[in-house]
Amino acid sequence: MVSDTINTELGKYGIGAKLRRLRLRKSMGLLELSKHTGLSLALLSKLERDVMYPTLPTLARIAMVFSVGLEYFFTSEPKPVLEIVRRKDRLRFPNDPDADPVAYSFESLDFPVPNRVLNTFFAEFNPLAPEQCRMHEHPGVEVIYILAGKLELRTGEDVHELSEGDAVYFDSGVPHAYRRVGAKRTTAMVVSLPPRA
Repeated sequence: MVSDTINTELGKYGIGAKLRRLRLRKSMGLLELSKHTGLSLALLSKLERDVMYPTLPTLARIAMVFSVGLEYFFTSEPKPVLEIVRRKDRLRFPNDPDADPVAYSFESLDFPVPNRVLNTFFAEFNPLAPEQCRMHEHPGVEVIYILAGKLELRTGEDVHELSEGDAVYFDSGVPHAYRRVGAKRTTAMVVSLPPRA
């Protein structure tokens, strides 16, 4: 009865699955792991399938091969980040609510992701006269992929015209501005990456 309780408790840690992941990350077969640890192939197979739970000395031998501490087997692994942002859940914002006219509107494509390393937006650009373009800058880099229409991108003193299917990568620390060119609806995916710490 006590052993059943212990096995139930140990089962919560998923030791076998963690052992298998470690082994596969190193592209190592059970036979090779057996040679490195001195443990039998049958024992390692049972451990991976959670048919049997290892003693601490057995687990220590395995941990040494993979250069992990024993705590690796008893702490939960962080879940891989995966967030789906449904179109109906996105909110549209003007780039500058005080601007008249507004250069573009954007929708964040990754707002619920915690600790994200980049920011992605769907943007729709408005027609502006050249003198209405307001330059702005921010640290990092930016990538723009034109989904539809034509976009004028100003970076510093330079002016670039981008068409559907074009992409641009640039230092967003340089003053820049955007405006739609022509009558066709202009949309793009914008990826902004802050500077590395």
